[in-house]
Amino acid sequence: MSLRHATSCPYHAEVQRILRSPLTIAQLAALIICLTTAGSAQKAPPAEAPFNLNAYRIGERLTYNVNYSKFVSAAHIELVVAGRDKFFGHEGIQLKAHVETKGVVNVALLSINNDYTTYVFPESGLPYRAQHVVRQSGRTTEASVDYDQTAAPARLNSGETSGTLDLLSAVYRVRAMPLAPGASYYTTVKNESEEYRAQIKVDGREMIKTSVGSFDAIATHVNMKSGPDYDITAYFSDDEWHIPILVNARYRGSDIQIELAASVVTPPQRTTPARTVVVPTTPTPTPAPNTTQNLAPLDLPFKVGEQLNYRVYLGKSATPIGSLNFEIKTRGRFFNRDGLQIIGSVQTDAGAPIAIKDQITTYVDPTTLLPFRTEINFAEARWRHTKNYNIDQDRGAATTEAPRERVEIPVGTHDLVSAFYALRTFDLTPKKSDSISAMAIHRPRTLTVTTLQREMLDLGGQKIAAIMLQLTSDEPQRDRLQIRIWVGDDARHLPLRIAAVTDLGAVHADLIVVPAR
Repeated sequence: MSLRHATSCPYHAEVQRILRSPLTIAQLAALIICLTTAGSAQKAPPAEAPFNLNAYRIGERLTYNVNYSKFVSAAHIELVVAGRDKFFGHEGIQLKAHVETKGVVNVALLSINNDYTTYVFPESGLPYRAQHVVRQSGRTTEASVDYDQTAAPARLNSGETSGTLDLLSAVYRVRAMPLAPGASYYTTVKNESEEYRAQIKVDGREMIKTSVGSFDAIATHVNMKSGPDYDITAYFSDDEWHIPILVNARYRGSDIQIELAASVVTPPQRTTPARTVVVPTTPTPTPAPNTTQNLAPLDLPFKVGEQLNYRVYLGKSATPIGSLNFEIKTRGRFFNRDGLQIIGSVQTDAGAPIAIKDQITTYVDPTTLLPFRTEINFAEARWRHTKNYNIDQDRGAATTEAPRERVEIPVGTHDLVSAFYALRTFDLTPKKSDSISAMAIHRPRTLTVTTLQREMLDLGGQKIAAIMLQLTSDEPQRDRLQIRIWVGDDARHLPLRIAAVTDLGAVHADLIVVPAR
């Protein structure tokens, strides 16, 4: 994750007055989200606390935006179930968290970029070791603590926990609880020398709308038994995982909102050997989708983590003028549905005839590769264009945000990035053609992909068997851009070269390949 550059975050005159409090905004956000999920005991006769290990989904990554008072995205929180293995002599589950201030708060008030790691017993969710790295206002401190407690399950004894929970382990401990309507949970959570006691009451079920979609949720309310009262309400997904979706609070007259921004489940990273000599350059292998978490395997010629990097050339020059990149970033739950996040970007170098920095982020259905959301951010010389589309494939509509506009589209319309990946699934028999609808920034166009011929392509000093494709549109001059794509003549159909004619002249982009050995 990255922070906004200081020049884009001018000082706000009210920042010091509004945000002055005993806790930093990031610490306060972390405290609230943990207090609302730290139920460790329920009023009842002594009995073993219900514990659902499925709440600890290995590879789960939850991302939250934190809004404070007038400041949107004042902080960012990320929670990760990193793995299960033997850590520090015990079988355990590794939990990680990252807290980072952003924007005006980061520049004018306090710069925080902290990491937390906790190891918990799989049988109970109780921590046996915690580590943290605190980076605050230019200083970095590291600390760790070992908890002397058994792995026995927590018990329900008059509202007191039988084991010690830190903030991070508390988040996940309640998710393993039933959160039954009408139930009340009492908790004591320790964070360094501070101790917080609270009652968490389950109010019932509600439908909650957030920026990433609508959810059937379990509503809870938190009453502080010690310390200041934050008037906290929290909502969890009404399923076996109890994901924290939305947390609202109020402190010293200022509103705090912590909202789920993304939910992704991927397995631990593993390295697999390349199957062919020609492979996309991949700086760090990205894990493949976790098919054990209700995610169907992908029957596609590419995988999550594939990164295609190209050098862009103008005319016959051997000196690149920029780069073109595609990446299947991850698979997860976006905007309340299963999807693949794919990013396409192009950027010119300093000596190029024109300064270009364009990016399209698309979220596609893993089965059909049809997009349900497209985010466009173009910067070409002095021209700027930013637009987000929410695409309803069932009704044939693409709706923009701010201002809200509806564009009628054929059912089954791609965007430019999803179309690039979809053509790799086509039957590329020579002389065969396929047509699809593609959203060309402002309106849909019919894109026809014709397989021309098989040939040997010289790429990076290697002779590679390739299939040459022609892409035309339904414009009056169908082949105006003279787009040609050479893909590998194998099951992957890896795009090797992309060529077109632009206002600057003929350009082509060559895939950066690994030299043959």
